[in-house]
Amino acid sequence: MTVELDRTQSEIDAFMRSVVGRVATGPEYSKNLSFEEARDTLKYILRDQIDPVQSAVYLIALRMKRETSDENGGSLQALLDACDRVTAEVDHVIDIAEPYDGYMRGAPVMAFLPALLAACGLPAQSHGLEDVGPKFGVTHRKVIRAAGKAVDLSPQQAVAKINDPDCGWSYIDQAQFCKPLHDLVGLRKRIIKRPVLTTVEVLLKPICGKLSTHLMTGYVHKPYPPVYEALAKLAGFDSSVIIRGVEGGITPALNKPAKYFEYHGLDGALEEVNMTPADLGIDQSQRCEPVPASVLREIEGEDAVVDVEALAKVSAEAGLAALDGKAGPAQDCLRYSAAIMLKHLGKADTLRAGADIAQKAIDAGIALKRFEAF
Repeated sequence: MTVELDRTQSEIDAFMRSVVGRVATGPEYSKNLSFEEARDTLKYILRDQIDPVQSAVYLIALRMKRETSDENGGSLQALLDACDRVTAEVDHVIDIAEPYDGYMRGAPVMAFLPALLAACGLPAQSHGLEDVGPKFGVTHRKVIRAAGKAVDLSPQQAVAKINDPDCGWSYIDQAQFCKPLHDLVGLRKRIIKRPVLTTVEVLLKPICGKLSTHLMTGYVHKPYPPVYEALAKLAGFDSSVIIRGVEGGITPALNKPAKYFEYHGLDGALEEVNMTPADLGIDQSQRCEPVPASVLREIEGEDAVVDVEALAKVSAEAGLAALDGKAGPAQDCLRYSAAIMLKHLGKADTLRAGADIAQKAIDAGIALKRFEAF
């Protein structure tokens, strides 16, 4: 059924009762929504035309039912329609889309990857927010702020950084490019569990290249690569790399074989690429930059948990040191992920060659200079 957006509030209320009544009737009797119904439901939520209780019930019920491709796609389309998107003056932009709920089991350094890619000739952006569930972990925003850089640039200011030949990269916060979605953070914290928003919010492509935009994202669970492929193509990404990474991000484990999936062109097929750290000359016992004992704290009645702000500071220090030439897990994480994108876009024939290009950009001081130029 196709639904229209020019409804009265009473018609919206009736529509929402119908939607909730269909998706929230248990695993056996729940019914799927069409693309248009999922799109319009989320649009009404973004416009604050739905009671927050009903919005929460809808998002949780959709998750428990398990979202279909139409429901994922419709939800993404609603967010794309609400996004304040800008186009850079550079031909191509790499979009680094890591989990918005962040990291807790390692010291994440991918906030420094855009600067490294820019130093390798690939303008890049990352995006995120302060914190959100279910993990409430270390995010790109927290790490970049801990490294002393601005995190509240407008879309126009962010794209200016990408256009700047001495910088070539940027971070942009969800509050700046999709405020209606960011306004739901409080609701998401209260519903606790992971809603469809967690899946689709990373695909909004806030800054596009003049000719093409390329997605770099991660996953944990095996069914997700084709899910992200379909969503990335709906969002208009010209190519995509979907990495089986640590905590669902774009950092392949440094101590065991890994894989990623890629497509080239909106009509391109999704292909699997297998690899090992040894392919890049990496020999590490750690899977990533480890969490130091100093950032662990005890909460009564629970296991040790991470002091998120302290871990963000540690991550910033590790990333800066890696760009400044310090060898170790943090630098290997950055070289590994950079190599994947360099090979994906034909800038390197092999992963090893891509890792060497990244290493040269680090050794020459270009990567750190690009980061400091932000």
